[in-house]
Amino acid sequence: MTSQDQTPKIRILSTSTINALPLTESVHRINLTPWDLELLFLEHTQIGLLFLKPNPQQEATILSKTNTASLIHHLKASLERTLHFFSPLVGRLATTNSDDGSTTCFFIDCDNDEKGALFIHATARDTNLTVADILDSSTYVPEIVPSFFPLRGTRNHDGVSQPLLAVQVTELVDGLFIGCSINHLLADATSFWHFFNSWAEISRGENVVHDPISKLPILHRDQLTLDLVGSSDIKIYNEYLILDKVSAAHESPCLLRDRVFHFTKESVAKLKARANKEVVESKGQISSLQAVIAHVWRSIIRCRSAMNSGTQETTFEIPIGARQRLNPPLPEEFFGNSVFPGIVTTEAWKILRMVWAGLRDKYIRWWHLLTDLIRFDVYGNDFGWGKPVAARSGRANGFDGRITIYGGFEKGSLEIEACLFPETLSALVNDAEFMEFVKSDF
Repeated sequence: MTSQDQTPKIRILSTSTINALPLTESVHRINLTPWDLELLFLEHTQIGLLFLKPNPQQEATILSKTNTASLIHHLKASLERTLHFFSPLVGRLATTNSDDGSTTCFFIDCDNDEKGALFIHATARDTNLTVADILDSSTYVPEIVPSFFPLRGTRNHDGVSQPLLAVQVTELVDGLFIGCSINHLLADATSFWHFFNSWAEISRGENVVHDPISKLPILHRDQLTLDLVGSSDIKIYNEYLILDKVSAAHESPCLLRDRVFHFTKESVAKLKARANKEVVESKGQISSLQAVIAHVWRSIIRCRSAMNSGTQETTFEIPIGARQRLNPPLPEEFFGNSVFPGIVTTEAWKILRMVWAGLRDKYIRWWHLLTDLIRFDVYGNDFGWGKPVAARSGRANGFDGRITIYGGFEKGSLEIEACLFPETLSALVNDAEFMEFVKSDF
């Protein structure tokens, strides 16, 4: 499709609000850290999973877990049970203003009267979209996929009036897509997948409402060694909030496309071996992930340089997990943000020459913005009728150069989801050196 008007449309069947069942020791307020507040002007995190439709026998077994009448009602019931353990997700962003009205302080109010997570049931059956259409890696990700995510265009600071969590279940001809939009002020990737894995665990019937899930989140920050002194007094100048709203209102849609590239276990092994052979001083220390990233990074820079000889610099950023880098470390169960940006800028021609050597530092892994999700159990999210067949991101925070890496369905394989201008993607697909290692018959 070439224009927004021609993009197939989904149809909303119902919307509802999901609240958490009360906990005896529930958290009432969460003060936001500098890690959280640096994300204030970004959009919600959007990640979703694609599933085949359960067969009648599987569906009957699933429904018996929650004594519900349909798969949608089962997913709503299991989500409600999950939010029992992740109660801040039903809260709202709240504010206090300075006496002179020039600054605002933000925090999470878990007792807000308007609290609740948003649940949307939608269908794309009218478009005849199938699971195979989304899995087709020989072309772009279908333009309809971003509409599988709720709260599109919502900024994190909009959480004062919008849900912190929204889920949309979209039915396809032969499958369904579960898309989540979560306010990034409340959760990083570690916390997001902790929530999602727990929802899948409860959905497949491994826990009932009053039994603990396999890994409980730590919501009370006073239980940690995390120094939050003064975090409740971090002030944001209102002029920045006003400027952000003005700029958002005048943003023009950017012609970006998404495409997924699959690297098999064998291709990953070949790239790793080649990298360590070419960089003798690495002594075999270049990892599989670093080798694949170097290959993709150099390929994109090569394609861009061929189209734009004036490009002199390239910038790379990756969110670096801080949980295990603190002293003492934060537990993995900490529910919140614990990341800081790693950024490097260099000249494009150096990337084409250095190739592997520049990636031996574990902090330098990409060229614009890399979201590394390979350590999370993405394909282990079985809701009771089988594992997902694909993971896809929404268009939130999309720009020319956003890259997401998932561990593939096959152990040891990798999936690269690239958001780029169409001409860059086209050049990449026609680049023989890059495509040599990409699986083409997925």
